[in-house]
Amino acid sequence: MEKQRKKLLLLGLTFIAVTGAFAQGNGTAGINEATQMVTSYFEPATQLIYAIGAVVGLIGGVKVYNKFSSGDPDTSKTAASWFGACIFLIVAATILRSFFL
Repeated sequence: MEKQRKKLLLLGLTFIAVTGAFAQGNGTAGINEATQMVTSYFEPATQLIYAIGAVVGLIGGVKVYNKFSSGDPDTSKTAASWFGACIFLIVAATILRSFFL
């Protein structure tokens, strides 16, 4: 009975050791696949941010033109804020793309 117990314990420990040895390669492959998937999203995301920046720029241009036409005194402040928002979107997209790729 004792000999059978030792064999079973030895078999269990061997199974645990072998399972850990076979599972080591899967972590690297999974990390590489996840990295490739994440980096594949950067190009479409960058293009989307550029498109959003263009729309924000057009909306800002119309708003600034309306303020200028109506004679509001804070036209330059509004123009600077909209222009700054557009520049931020473009620079942020470019920096994030170059930082992560």
